[in-house]
Amino acid sequence: MSDSFRALVVEDSESGQTASFRDLTTADLPDHAVLVEVEFSSLNYKDGLVVASPQKMARTTPLIAGADLAGTVVESIDPAWSAGDRVVVNGWGMSETQSGGYTRYQRVKPEWLVRIPEAFSTRDAMAIGTAGYTSALCLDALDRWGIAAGSEVLVTGAAGGVGSVAVALASAAGHVVVAATGRPETHHYLTSLGASAFIERAELQGDGRPMGKERWDAAIDSVGGSTLVNVLAQTRYGGAVAACGLVESPGMPHATVLPHILRGVGLLGVDSVSAPQALREKAWQRLARDLPPATLNSLSVVEPLSDVPRLAAEILDGQVRGRVVIDVLA
Repeated sequence: MSDSFRALVVEDSESGQTASFRDLTTADLPDHAVLVEVEFSSLNYKDGLVVASPQKMARTTPLIAGADLAGTVVESIDPAWSAGDRVVVNGWGMSETQSGGYTRYQRVKPEWLVRIPEAFSTRDAMAIGTAGYTSALCLDALDRWGIAAGSEVLVTGAAGGVGSVAVALASAAGHVVVAATGRPETHHYLTSLGASAFIERAELQGDGRPMGKERWDAAIDSVGGSTLVNVLAQTRYGGAVAACGLVESPGMPHATVLPHILRGVGLLGVDSVSAPQALREKAWQRLARDLPPATLNSLSVVEPLSDVPRLAAEILDGQVRGRVVIDVLA
């Protein structure tokens, strides 16, 4: 296979790192066991950092950007995978230490692959993407903690990629969903996904008290920073917060152990990059059960690969709602 194809490649430059389109062949791809013909990728906050930030976010260069991919196996030297298998890859360092999905073809390690459930198309799989798959991991973590159906669950960053799917999944699981967002114009959208109430995100920012009034049974937080500190301080006795992001900050300023030792509140770290296969498969089973294609259509749009540089800047500025699917052929 010698025909060239277009890919968005991150390289080092004098000013840091830059992303630009290059014509490649399969000879330029990593030496992994499975060749996938990519149909769709997606846009995540991590992609915004890698593509639009001048800082050196990619730890290995040059590499192809894109933290997700969905497509069809073309060839495999691993017996677990055959030509024609529909597969999705999330995480595993793609767009950071490994080449990712902003390309027509990609070679990947066989252990990275998950079969796309029959309920979903490859487009659906990328409407979910790393953000939606991470949301499912968060719901599974709350299940393991014992958060029962009917509980009041707060979702921070609710109008973003992780938050949108988390609202839909939490509602499908029978929870009462409180959406935290700084964009009132998204309330109708979030209500359509299952949100029952709203909180202005500014209420959760800044220095708060070590312990606040108990307001929700559990939370899914993709924001981090002072928001996470304040969410923990207001979680009810025996509750838990599934934390999966750091859009605000990786730090937790003025955090104390008080919510944990006086109310038994759990802080559940959720890792989507290197999660073991069993957790990945369970997350995708939840998504197939609780997230119908009609919902995916309502929370996602399809954009061409050529627009990724612009979209990457917009997601960093908080201007992207829901999920953006990237058509790698457009």
